[in-house]
Amino acid sequence: MEKQEERLRKRERLCSKKRIDALFVTGGSHAMTAFPLKAVYRLVDSEAAPSSPSADTEATVQVLVSVPKKHFKRAVKRNRVKRQVREAYRKHKSLITRCIDGRTDKQLLIAFIWLADELADTATVEQRVSSLLLHIGERI
Repeated sequence: MEKQEERLRKRERLCSKKRIDALFVTGGSHAMTAFPLKAVYRLVDSEAAPSSPSADTEATVQVLVSVPKKHFKRAVKRNRVKRQVREAYRKHKSLITRCIDGRTDKQLLIAFIWLADELADTATVEQRVSSLLLHIGERI
């Protein structure tokens, strides 16, 4: 695998309020859990037209990582968990991009939500993220 494919670029991060609302507020989203993570995902129509200049900047999969303040009061711990989840996704994102690459008019939105009150080691987080990505790939 090339180093270019292993990068997690800005366009692959879910930060648009409109898209986050499409994932959580409107119906049609699916969720699955691999403790200590929960993944909420939805397959939506891609909004970028092929002729628009932003068409090449839209990624086919966009990811959001959320660690509630309810579980970790200290920002240092929340940031550590978010870093672990982003790194695990970066390493295993090829599991999901292979499934979605055939659909040019669709885009996959994924939100990883931390459920546990304690920290987990990186190997556990990587294993859970990869299993969630495999299950999402099977269902879309």
